[in-house]
Amino acid sequence: MFRILLFPSIILLLLSCSENKEKKIQDTPPNVILIFTDDQGYQDLGTFGAPDIATPHLDNMALNGVKLTSFYVAQAVCSASRAGILTGCYPNRVGIHNAYMPNAKTGLNTKETTIAKMLKSIGYRTAMYGKWHLGDDKKFMPNNHGFDDYFGIPYSNDMWPLHPQQGSVFNFGPLPLYENEKILDTLTDQSDLTTQITERSVAFIESNKEQPFFLYVAHPQPHVPLFVSDKFKGKSERGHYGDVIMEIDWSVGQILATLKKNGLEDNTVVIFTSDNGPWLAYGNHAGSALPFSEGKGTAWEGGQREPFIIKYPKKLTPGRTLDTPVMAIDILPTIAEITGAPLPKLPIDGKSVWPILIGESTESPQEAYFFYYRVNELHGVRYGKWKMYFPHTYRTMEGQTLGKDGIPGEYKMINLEEIALYNVLNDKSETHNVAKEYPEVVEKIRILANNMRQKLGDSLLELEGTENREVGRVD
Repeated sequence: MFRILLFPSIILLLLSCSENKEKKIQDTPPNVILIFTDDQGYQDLGTFGAPDIATPHLDNMALNGVKLTSFYVAQAVCSASRAGILTGCYPNRVGIHNAYMPNAKTGLNTKETTIAKMLKSIGYRTAMYGKWHLGDDKKFMPNNHGFDDYFGIPYSNDMWPLHPQQGSVFNFGPLPLYENEKILDTLTDQSDLTTQITERSVAFIESNKEQPFFLYVAHPQPHVPLFVSDKFKGKSERGHYGDVIMEIDWSVGQILATLKKNGLEDNTVVIFTSDNGPWLAYGNHAGSALPFSEGKGTAWEGGQREPFIIKYPKKLTPGRTLDTPVMAIDILPTIAEITGAPLPKLPIDGKSVWPILIGESTESPQEAYFFYYRVNELHGVRYGKWKMYFPHTYRTMEGQTLGKDGIPGEYKMINLEEIALYNVLNDKSETHNVAKEYPEVVEKIRILANNMRQKLGDSLLELEGTENREVGRVD
């Protein structure tokens, strides 16, 4: 009789445990992984049209996630782009311009809220592995911006004595490899760096699988100089550059496999994108922005329009491609909405695009996106299907001799003397200026631009903004 009474009790207890475990899984905030490559072109993934680079893991991520085809980074250069995606602000709002050189006297102000700091405030463990580039003074490094763990380099991988223009243009010191605030080594060979970053990422996931975490993987590649481990040398039909992309794809595969092995796949948001377009001066060591024009260092589509994939099985219907314009400044508020984290106290520019990602809307929450470059120059505006450029000077490799095997070619400078307007839905390569045919669109964008100039300024017109914040400075 005792056994008969005990058996149903055990069944009820097991069911209760199962229900509690399921409820815990449902109530657990999602993990967040942001993978950010360096100088990768729009076309440099199979799923974005690469004809000669095998990227099976990222292609599969797109099939099982959501692909954005009109995603823009905040600026077409390293430091500014990273400031935009980590803070939800236009980089010039927080005083970040261009790419920091070693021993910079400025950096991302610690008063700013990064994604890491935002998520840390609600109990997330945080880590950053790879290239930082938001100030190399100790006060600006990752551990002071919300990251519990850091391994990587403080700025671009070409800022070292082996630069091809060392002595003639640059005089770089050794490239340090950091673990938190300690220099582990100075690099003379970067062949194993992608593997090391991947191993650190896998170990972080394994050791934090019982609590929510944020992992920022900022690969220094495929920024020149190109480096790849022996396991991928000579594997690509695209030469050395393609080998590097294949290894990055492998890295993504390792991270996704670790999530799956530990039962974290469904409840983890994984984002993959790059900081700006290809460095075209390097020829066969540069990526491809096709079908878009120009590349890194310009506000043209090829400079800021990047591949973007997001996977979150628990909430996102897989296999969809969305063409609604989205910018990197929107990532922080989107993650805030997904996780329930509070938005930064200081004003930001981004807005959550979660309704777009889950299919509730096809309209961008932003009326327009603004394309700044250099030190606060407003070069262009994306407004619906339109992209308009104001007169400015930009660089191009058109008609120039491309670089080869790690040696850059020389850009020529072009003066855009009149406003140019393009329908980037139909004219992706921006070849047909229709400004004179649509004066009402030009005027509307002028008004939007003038409103933004009041806030953030425009050095091309010698206008100062009222909302620019102070960059961090070395005392």
